[in-house]
Amino acid sequence: MSENAMPSRAETVVIGGGIVGCSVAYHLAQLGHRDVLLLEQNQLGSGTTWHAAGMIGRLRTSNSLTEINRYSAELYSRLFEETGHDIGWKEVGSLIVAQSEDRLVQLKRTVSMARYFGIEADIISAAEAGAKWPLMETKDLLGAAWLPHDGKVIPGEVPKALARGAESMGVVVREGVRVAGLRREGVRVVGVQTSLGDVECQNVVLAGGMWTRQFGLKHGVDLPLWPVEHHYVVTHPIEGCHDGLPLGRDPDGTIYFRGEGNGIMLGAFQADSKPWEVEAVPDDFSFQLFEPDWERYQRPLAAARKRLPVFEEIEFEKFVNGPESFTPDNNFLLGEIPQIGGLFVAAGFNSVGIASAGGAGRCLAAWIVEGAPPMDLWSVDVRRFGSWANQEAFLKSRVREVLGLHYRMAWPNLEFETGRNVKGSPIHDQLVEANASFGAKAGWERPNWFALPGESTEVEYSFQKQNWFAHQEREHRAAREHIALFDQSSFGKLEVRGGGAASFLQRLCANDVDVEPGRVVYTALLNERGGYESDLTVVRRSEDHFYLVTGTAQLERDRSWLESHLEVGGAVTIADVTRQYGVLSVMGPRARDFLQGLADTSLESEAFPFGSARSIQVGSTGVLAIRMTYVGELGWELHVPWSEAGTLYRTLRGEGRTDAPVLAGHYAIQSLRLEKAYRAWGADLCPDDNPFEAGLSFAVDFGCGEFLGRAALERIREELPARRLLQFVLVEPEPVLWGNEPVIRDGQVVGYTSSGAYGHSLQASVGLGYVADPKRIHSGDWLAGHYEIEVNGRCHTATPHLRPAFDPGRKKVR
Repeated sequence: MSENAMPSRAETVVIGGGIVGCSVAYHLAQLGHRDVLLLEQNQLGSGTTWHAAGMIGRLRTSNSLTEINRYSAELYSRLFEETGHDIGWKEVGSLIVAQSEDRLVQLKRTVSMARYFGIEADIISAAEAGAKWPLMETKDLLGAAWLPHDGKVIPGEVPKALARGAESMGVVVREGVRVAGLRREGVRVVGVQTSLGDVECQNVVLAGGMWTRQFGLKHGVDLPLWPVEHHYVVTHPIEGCHDGLPLGRDPDGTIYFRGEGNGIMLGAFQADSKPWEVEAVPDDFSFQLFEPDWERYQRPLAAARKRLPVFEEIEFEKFVNGPESFTPDNNFLLGEIPQIGGLFVAAGFNSVGIASAGGAGRCLAAWIVEGAPPMDLWSVDVRRFGSWANQEAFLKSRVREVLGLHYRMAWPNLEFETGRNVKGSPIHDQLVEANASFGAKAGWERPNWFALPGESTEVEYSFQKQNWFAHQEREHRAAREHIALFDQSSFGKLEVRGGGAASFLQRLCANDVDVEPGRVVYTALLNERGGYESDLTVVRRSEDHFYLVTGTAQLERDRSWLESHLEVGGAVTIADVTRQYGVLSVMGPRARDFLQGLADTSLESEAFPFGSARSIQVGSTGVLAIRMTYVGELGWELHVPWSEAGTLYRTLRGEGRTDAPVLAGHYAIQSLRLEKAYRAWGADLCPDDNPFEAGLSFAVDFGCGEFLGRAALERIREELPARRLLQFVLVEPEPVLWGNEPVIRDGQVVGYTSSGAYGHSLQASVGLGYVADPKRIHSGDWLAGHYEIEVNGRCHTATPHLRPAFDPGRKKVR
């Protein structure tokens, strides 16, 4: 690239000249934001990009991520024509083969969703797969997924082409320039310090790949990623091999393979990987690799000899063992970093950097220019993690498992096995004693279900009813017919205080929260488009004190959203009090009778109506009792000081009491809330969904003044919506909905389930899902037509509901 003098200022500085940084710079320029300086400490693409496998798959696990990859493929297909730099794009297609019935079911689910996302995909026979890869053994295969429009590139050439395209639009690219640090004024970035002098700027993008975490730590920013050894081999030329062979994936063997010239590239996503044991990634680690590790590669080679028998007698031209950065959940880090205004990140791409860089770069560029993400990007949003996720010991443990997730069976409710017990509730030990089977959410250990004494708490995964089904049913029915006790201590909890607290929250909440002390309000936090940034519960404790309760995974996001809207010098403070209060929820038709015998105040509806909060005594413990429910039953959330939660737990469990509540876990919460069609943010609600589409317009109060998103909602309510969230109940009692199943109306795919579970009170699976009607042919009659849901490759009749199928009149709640 150009060797002219360094600019002293730029509007945006991009740190990192790998494929991601070059994509961000290129797309900023395309959006007209051309005062951009791209800095690379070594040479373009010399970190991880150059030794990547270069495979471009269009399909990912969500609509947003699929759109990112689809755009990448479309970009790469035209990049040579646009820039004149050849990146070796070839549309060769992808094969994913299945050795087991379970894997074939997973592929059928994958192909069903691919079609809805607009990705051409089919299930083909083993013989058809063999015809596409003649060197492949197919006798043990049950079938394969075929995606004809996937492709491949020469990885190291893509950043050069993107940089050339960016430069042609005015971007300045400099190699051999090291960024030592950031310059800040208050909580905003104003420049960078480089080896060639300071540069003033308004925005900085951290796209330094595996260097990004250590750069962030220098500035008090947590960016959880860690480099892992990832390896592949390339064979000498083989007769019958050519560069036009499809991308092959055998996930049951943990291997992938493709043509590389007249040879084969063979890579692996092994279940147990090796993190790079390095205190800090060296600045000059450029076009370097680790030593070959043939010992660790014996299992992939054995799988290759089974799938490609030619491997029994071939020799290898090279062994590529290079570092790639992985995050705790196998999704990359994207977006504006909460702690420092104008500081953005695009890093930690978990072996999908080549396939995702084009679309991810475009999304981040739009985020920078427009001030908000262009679509729902929660699964990759940097705000999904807190400092808990950036501890070195945790990361090294977790990333050993994460690399293998690419090819591990995508079971419903699959839990991580590594990096566990990061955070626990105040009664965690008691729940262990009660035989809880735990899952992890945002670092918290939470009880998913409870085994009976002496029984195993291990999960046996399946796409059908899993081994905990009967235990979940017992807990579910306890909540519906008797009383259940839930530990919900992992709720995020924030306190907003100060003389301006009420007016501040009124500006951000779509519902009226300027209510009398002791009132509880369910509300949305909306963006300017009227989409959900969050939904939460607001408890007014006093005139200038509000207590906010949000989802476990939403805490960092909600806190940063609130803080980003604070006025300088305003009389408002926001504090995270999550670890100050535990939450034990008592729910069920006998909850009032049970608690009344322990409480020091009347719990009758006249004294303690639904949607109210009181400070009361339960036994010897003072609690904040909130009469709300997420399971659709009479009940109270008891918010208790952390140190006293154990005492409250013992009081509620009462040894020897025949009327004590049954312990219940989060799997029961899932089935209970879906029977009542209660929405979950991150599944049924996201920034692209508005309250009218979601069926939650009752929680919007247009009479409470101006609030963020109001103008958009006023326009939306005058229109006939093109989509609507419905509840579905399967007619057949056996199939299980998990979410991400296509919804079919009159033979046409019109949506997919956003969440699902087995509804034990309804004796059938129940799910939520948005139904699209772009032609609006039903004029809002969303229940018209014959609905089916495709489950594991088969269609099952479903009954749609606008009101909850269970207790639509809310009699049980009140």
